[in-house]
Amino acid sequence: MKKNTEENNLMEKIVSLCKRRGFIFAGSEIYGGLAGTYDWGHFGVALKNNIKQYWWKKFVDNRRDMYGVDAAILMNSKVWEATGHVANFADPLDGKQFNTMLKTQVGAKKEEVAISYLRPETAQGMFVNFKNTVDAFHPKLPFGMAQVGKAFRNEIAPRDFLFRQREFEQMEIEYFVRKEDWEKYFEYWKDETLSFLEEVGVDMSKVHEVEIADDDRAHYSKRTIDFEFEYPFGQKELSGLAYRTDFDLKNHKLDYIDEGKNNLPAGKAGKMIPHVIEPSFGIDRLVLVVLLSAYREDEKGGEIRAYLKFNPSMAPVICAVSPLLKNKPELVEYANIKVFAPLKAEFGRVIWDDNGNIGKRYRRQDEIGTPFCIVVDFDTLTDDTVTVRDRDTSEQERIKVTDLKKYIQERI
Repeated sequence: MKKNTEENNLMEKIVSLCKRRGFIFAGSEIYGGLAGTYDWGHFGVALKNNIKQYWWKKFVDNRRDMYGVDAAILMNSKVWEATGHVANFADPLDGKQFNTMLKTQVGAKKEEVAISYLRPETAQGMFVNFKNTVDAFHPKLPFGMAQVGKAFRNEIAPRDFLFRQREFEQMEIEYFVRKEDWEKYFEYWKDETLSFLEEVGVDMSKVHEVEIADDDRAHYSKRTIDFEFEYPFGQKELSGLAYRTDFDLKNHKLDYIDEGKNNLPAGKAGKMIPHVIEPSFGIDRLVLVVLLSAYREDEKGGEIRAYLKFNPSMAPVICAVSPLLKNKPELVEYANIKVFAPLKAEFGRVIWDDNGNIGKRYRRQDEIGTPFCIVVDFDTLTDDTVTVRDRDTSEQERIKVTDLKKYIQERI
């Protein structure tokens, strides 16, 4: 009972911190909100963007075999008919199947109106652009397509903060392989998924690989692994890895000329349908897990201190710059011109904080997850050194202003 209470309290603390420090707010809150929707504040946007950018750099920019795409959210309804989503993308409700795709109409005139859907996944945007990508870049198997974008599902019971929403963001890869190679690349992408989760700051001691049974897999999958996390509300899915076979390309009537295949009749040489391995990440859910993994409490000066121990590369803010007293022009001018401006130009994720006393500033930056607080005081005016405070240890040291860039760079 005590453990359950502590876990529920943790979730409450995360939700409260997110609102108090400008990470995440309830969607359209001033009008009572809308279940399953959230608005992202300044630091939430920064954290989410850091994760997205790291994912893109790792899986797209740093590779030779990956091609990015940003497909339309609205697509011809035939896309979803071909892949079985219109018939099968459903959850049980009152003894019936409830399709969770959000239907809409496109067109101004009555006779021109067409039915469309807000996409429930980003995957089909890549599949329908498979031929375009092959024609434009002539990739050799194996290769992948990657996309980051919004998806929408009319969830029956949105719940648990960012865990289950009606509007969310995905990072997905469709990796095309020969049929006989699917098991090798499935294992490869399993390792890549685990590596990525650890690198962005997920507590890997709480991550579990769960093999999904035949009856529970999506209609397009022959094998699925869910990477589940121990949330305060139970062990549930964080990300997934699916072997989609040739289901999608076959249903879209798409094929590929494999130069490595020469044993087919003339005129058909090398024609085949690649099979697909799909690593899939929900960004919002991943942000929640990174927040849960980073949250810490300790005691400082007889008070409980809460802080977010982000990996520095993921932190919304790298450092905060403060003049000791905001009503002393000489401190403000020095801090702004000689400290803040150069660091802002170098690192971008640098903020100015002169609100309240130094103790309150430290507590605020701890809750934002800022690794370093830099304070310009009266000694700075004579010796050109500043106080740098470490988020995790609360220890302080004097650093030459000319050494600040190097000091921070070595630690991020």
